[in-house]
Amino acid sequence: MIFLTNPVLISVVLLLIFAALRLNVFFSLVLSAFLGGVIAGLGFNGTAEAFQAGIGNGAGIAMNYAMLGAFSIAISRSGITELLAKRLFTVLGRQTTAKQIFHFKYALIGLLTLASVSSQNLIPVHIAFIPILIPPLLPVFERLRLDRRMVACILTFGLITPYMVLPVGFGKIYLNEVLLGNIVRNGMEVTPAQAPGAMLIPALGMVCGLLIAVFVSYRRPRDYDRSVTEAETRSVEPIEIRPWAVGAGVVAILLALVVQIFVESLVVAALLGILVFVISGVVKMRDTQDIFARGVHLMGGIGLVMIAASGFAEVMRVSGGVDSLVQAVAVVAGEYRGVMVFLMLLVGLIITMGIGSSFSTVPLIAAIYVPLCMTMGLSAAATIAIIGTAGALGDAGSPVSESVLGPTAGLNADGQHDHIYDSTIPTFLHYNLPLLAAGWVAGMVL
Repeated sequence: MIFLTNPVLISVVLLLIFAALRLNVFFSLVLSAFLGGVIAGLGFNGTAEAFQAGIGNGAGIAMNYAMLGAFSIAISRSGITELLAKRLFTVLGRQTTAKQIFHFKYALIGLLTLASVSSQNLIPVHIAFIPILIPPLLPVFERLRLDRRMVACILTFGLITPYMVLPVGFGKIYLNEVLLGNIVRNGMEVTPAQAPGAMLIPALGMVCGLLIAVFVSYRRPRDYDRSVTEAETRSVEPIEIRPWAVGAGVVAILLALVVQIFVESLVVAALLGILVFVISGVVKMRDTQDIFARGVHLMGGIGLVMIAASGFAEVMRVSGGVDSLVQAVAVVAGEYRGVMVFLMLLVGLIITMGIGSSFSTVPLIAAIYVPLCMTMGLSAAATIAIIGTAGALGDAGSPVSESVLGPTAGLNADGQHDHIYDSTIPTFLHYNLPLLAAGWVAGMVL
């Protein structure tokens, strides 16, 4: 009964039901948050106060996305993505045998994986590259009869796995600041050197899911309406490819990378990148207004969902549902380590499915998970693996996760890719299930 009446669990289930019924994700978040708050006894006014208090936590994220969106629009003006698409079409046009097309297809899959992984560290634009890079490649996908569900899985893999195990870029924030920082604050001594090794087994679970998606689940050809894709591509204003503009794009990207590494501010990095385009003449001063407006249009929807998710998370925190859910886990598991580890991971999955952010989940659960792990006599490495995996679980497969919203933003440019059934469900099945298993193994053997 404790599980059945828990407001967090009820809110997440309602969120998933609303999303599956194709209610807009933003509306689904707000509605499920208010219903959960009322069920928890906060009342409408109390829930509204908690929700409004929480949305301020997402303001910085929304600003990052607005600036990254503008930076991505500026990059597209340089002609880099157009040049890439044309080169790929030229190469594809030379493929004459099924074997050559097969090799080209998997080379492209490898490049997409590399681009997605690099967006978390080498070129730290996170999901902002997707709506710029992917739409020009949709006609290429059509020619290859590539299943877009596979591409969604590839992009989600690259957005999540690097921060789980690599302590650079977004991984530096997740591993060192969010994960280890919260573990230390709750009484366990850990060092930064322990995190990558502890998270390696869970990361291998993600790799397993990627291989299944690429070589088993979605390897068969899938046809889309080519006329719709081509019409959508023609409706986009063509970009003239000029060597000077492409060079400026390369310089802007490198500058943004260096600034992000040393200043650790995505807003400043994106702003300086845009200034490179202005100074080089690729973007005129009077066009910066249009670039910002297009950037907000491109990424603003995701930013609003992240703001609503912050409000949802605050309502769940105030409701006390997270604490009661974790305490119920401790009662049910007793002294059985295997059961305890599994239930801790499962609760992490439930929470992250609701708020859509592993970075926000860890602070919610660490205050209770760390004492539980210490009581069970678990090592520091096992504790890192359990809490780190519990946070990452649900980041793939949550309808409100930026790691799922981002791929949809690019793959649905022609209206032929459904957010729930082509992005959310495939990524949930291919990553949460193996990650749950791998996280359990890590919690048991480390």
